[in-house]
Amino acid sequence: MLEVPSLWLFQVRLRVAPVGAKPPPGTYTKGMVRTRRFTRREYHRLGEAGILGEDERVELLEGNLVEMSPIGSRHAACVKKINALFHRTLEGRALVGVQDPIRLSEDSEPQPDLVLLRPRADFYAEDHPGPEDVLLLVEVAEASLAYDREVKLPLYAQAGIPEVWLVHLAENQVEVHRGPREGRYGETQTLVPSQSLSPLAFPEVRFKVEDLLP
Repeated sequence: MLEVPSLWLFQVRLRVAPVGAKPPPGTYTKGMVRTRRFTRREYHRLGEAGILGEDERVELLEGNLVEMSPIGSRHAACVKKINALFHRTLEGRALVGVQDPIRLSEDSEPQPDLVLLRPRADFYAEDHPGPEDVLLLVEVAEASLAYDREVKLPLYAQAGIPEVWLVHLAENQVEVHRGPREGRYGETQTLVPSQSLSPLAFPEVRFKVEDLLP
């Protein structure tokens, strides 16, 4: 069991940043309490020590513990719909992860809404999937649209995730981001319900945009 001094626990609680605010880099001082960045190992030890519970909606981004937005009913419905569509269409060809962690780096472990993963016999029991395992990543954006675009997308590009779909619920659109290079995606396309799209990993499979929306 990890022993954590009460003052350090207090620092951890203050380190959780709200959604919509870009996590500040490095160590900084907030009020009278000095805080610091965490590695993936330390992040998991916080869970093992009971400081962070399994039901707490936080993710690790660039060493910062970031509070995730509450999931609304349309967001949840969209995730369920895409999950069912992926399972029905790609069964046996890809594993579908739903709001599961992926290890981008030693200090980033986000929890995207959905990912298509390369099949593995152990279902990634030894460690969470990494960028090399991700075929497609999907984020469903409602309250978190600006955060997903400005904070998470660059991290996905920097890690080399080949393709990200950003489902924009307010506008009933899907943004397709491809070609990661130097922390950004070189190709971005916005699609409306009447259009269709195919994952790069499965170009023979086509989805209607309207079938991705709740």
